[in-house]
Amino acid sequence: MIKPSKVQIEKIIRTKRKTIALQVTDDAKLIVRAPHNLDDETIAEIVSKHRRWVEKKQKEASIRNQKLFPKEFVNGEGFLYLGRYYELNIVEDQSEPLKLEGAFHLSRHALPRAKETFIQWYKDKAFEKISERVHLYAEKRGYTYNKIGITDAQKRWGSCSFRGNLNFSWRLIMAPLSVLDYVVIHELVHLEERNHAKSFWDKVRMLMPDYEGHIEWLKKNGYLLNL
Repeated sequence: MIKPSKVQIEKIIRTKRKTIALQVTDDAKLIVRAPHNLDDETIAEIVSKHRRWVEKKQKEASIRNQKLFPKEFVNGEGFLYLGRYYELNIVEDQSEPLKLEGAFHLSRHALPRAKETFIQWYKDKAFEKISERVHLYAEKRGYTYNKIGITDAQKRWGSCSFRGNLNFSWRLIMAPLSVLDYVVIHELVHLEERNHAKSFWDKVRMLMPDYEGHIEWLKKNGYLLNL
């Protein structure tokens, strides 16, 4: 590991890119993405110049980690759905493993597999809601897609394949609907714009003028979309 001016670089990833990029991961580690022809000393100097930014991001990541506690699946615990927290109630007489009616109601019979039960519920709701939103925005712009899939991805919120398949993380169902819509729009636009050129963002903006705020929301709160 390299330690330029007290800033520790966890990993340097060299690619065909033309510019350098700094990334602070969720566990507060610094990843540097750099061109092949950039030597370690130059990278260290650049990182040193951005030391305050790196330390700020690492501090934010550390604070986020302190807020993350494993779910205990007990009465009164809060669970996200479409950007809102709902309390959990453990109930005795309920045929469904889990349902949402003003609060989450989890059958005591499902308690030994509470996490798996929640994930399956989230996946079902994610497919239902995301399919609805994809259809809505696809009609607005005349996009044609192949099929929709729900993934277990923790950080990649969505993807679009060359065959027109759209995939979305089930965790998006925890986010506010407007944020979910942004990811849907993002992947739909990729059906005709494969990269993130200006034309791509122009088309995103046509469907969602305030999309930048939703990108920021995911950057700041994406860690909450988990169990």
